[in-house]
Amino acid sequence: MIDLEQPPSLQIKLAPVLKTKSPFGGLSIAIVIISVWAISLGFLLFLDISQFKFLMLMPIIVWQTFLYTGLFITAHDAMHGVVFPQNTKINHFFGSLCLFLYGLLPYKTLLKKHWLHHHNPASEIDPDFHDGKHANFFAWYFHFMKSYWSWRQIITLIIIFHFTNRILNIPSDNLTYFWVIPSIVSSLQLFYFGTFLPHSKPIGGYIQPHCAQTINRPIWWSFITCYHFGYHKEHHEHPHAPWWQLPEVYEMSK
Repeated sequence: MIDLEQPPSLQIKLAPVLKTKSPFGGLSIAIVIISVWAISLGFLLFLDISQFKFLMLMPIIVWQTFLYTGLFITAHDAMHGVVFPQNTKINHFFGSLCLFLYGLLPYKTLLKKHWLHHHNPASEIDPDFHDGKHANFFAWYFHFMKSYWSWRQIITLIIIFHFTNRILNIPSDNLTYFWVIPSIVSSLQLFYFGTFLPHSKPIGGYIQPHCAQTINRPIWWSFITCYHFGYHKEHHEHPHAPWWQLPEVYEMSK
């Protein structure tokens, strides 16, 4: 049986700054995000879009991208043990499920890498950091993605695409617009708002130990852009605060 607990050397022993209002709050939000994503994708894959122009599809693609980002953010919260802190197995199950649905990503691998990131931000051993030479957006993004994706995952996804298209008769356009494109755009969204902006070197240099900065936005815009992940300094300081409490953590820190 695989042990998904964080290794002792990778644990951050900080108590949550806020008490969860309901013991099932994180689990309920996770179930809602997964359910809405699944229902939305299931409907869109069988939607007749033959009469749709691409501009008409854009809002739908943006919506599906937002839900994909929600899957990853939920998995991220599971890595911090806040989806269902009362039961570690259930917590990690939902994290594993979200990453599987997101793109067949291995939860255990990402769990270890994410805690390495928290303990060594903006360093040579930070798996989320750039290569030390190329800090521009695209070079950093491709370096970032290379450490998380494998040819096995890519080939498996291609097989799934052709299986659902040819065997299940799901139109390739629907698969492309509502499955492939949203997942790719979501990775760009997560990288830009969750890594590139908060961990780019400020003019005055990094502030230790977290090397993270907050990009403050109106709360509605903060939610839409990346589930409040712009409050990144607060996330590093209080890694056991779930994503929906980060604005409150920011207000308290002020």
